[in-house]
Amino acid sequence: MTDLSTFIAGLPKVELHVHHVGSASPRIVAELAARHEGRTPVPADPAALADYFEFRDFAHFIEVYLSVVDLIRDQEDVWILTHEVARELARQQVRYAELTITPYSHVRRGIPAPAFCEAIEDARKRAEADFGIELRWCFDIPGEAGLASAEETLRIALEEHPDGLVSFGLGGPEIGVPRPQFKPYFDQARAAGLRSVPHAGETTGPQTVWDALRDLGAERIGHGIAAADDPELMAYLAERRIALEVCPTSNVRTRAVASLDEHPLPRLVEAGVLVTVNSDDPPMFGTTLNDEYAVAARLLGVGPEGIAALARDAVNASFLDPAGKERIVAEIDAYLAAARS
Repeated sequence: MTDLSTFIAGLPKVELHVHHVGSASPRIVAELAARHEGRTPVPADPAALADYFEFRDFAHFIEVYLSVVDLIRDQEDVWILTHEVARELARQQVRYAELTITPYSHVRRGIPAPAFCEAIEDARKRAEADFGIELRWCFDIPGEAGLASAEETLRIALEEHPDGLVSFGLGGPEIGVPRPQFKPYFDQARAAGLRSVPHAGETTGPQTVWDALRDLGAERIGHGIAAADDPELMAYLAERRIALEVCPTSNVRTRAVASLDEHPLPRLVEAGVLVTVNSDDPPMFGTTLNDEYAVAARLLGVGPEGIAALARDAVNASFLDPAGKERIVAEIDAYLAAARS
């Protein structure tokens, strides 16, 4: 058997919780910052970004994140960002990714919704041809921007409905942003065939997860780690096989969890909750999807068999079509078999 890091590096994977702008590499962020020098606090030096991406708390993370969003000014920026994110994911053997995108943030900064959707779709098709990766979209409400952002996100989703769009989400701060108020927008999105994947239980307690399930019809939960504090909720999730999109390093970097050793991932798995391993905003958090699999392997005390099982769970929790799921699971199984020999 190959060593664990080598095994993880070559393992076919899917990524279900990764943000579009939050995946911009230091090189791309620095290039964009240089284009807008004097009009942005974002450093134009890639080496300085590590310090810029040190977050005091979740509120500070949101502030920094939005400063990077401000760098995306036109259709070409959107295309370059999307194509580069796909390139980095493909380098990690990601076969399929559901990218969380916040169109409202770009439209309100002056990029017309049709142009924005045209850019991500063209980049999606080019990425599949260039890198062999399939991308799909989750259109995400920025909760901190209120119900007006929900209305606009829903409008863009329903009117533009790019071919890659599969789901409807809710991100941003949880504190002071109750989930139930977004129910009408999720009802309409679900009626139009979009799947429900709100963030919940990242920086607030289990009740936020219950609200996402009961009011928003959540089929997966972004983060959801607070479920570990509620045995009834964990049993509910386990029985219904509702997956949590867990991002360990992100939770530590935003101070949602004090340290990796205190992360609730093992308690969730022990309770039978379906979890997937994800990277969230990898360059901002100094991580990669491969790193997150290594973290999960350490926290759970598993080797290649357990890591492959996590990869299969992510495939099965995805919104990929059945034939696509079968294809990637078969590739994971073949990879594991070859590694054993």
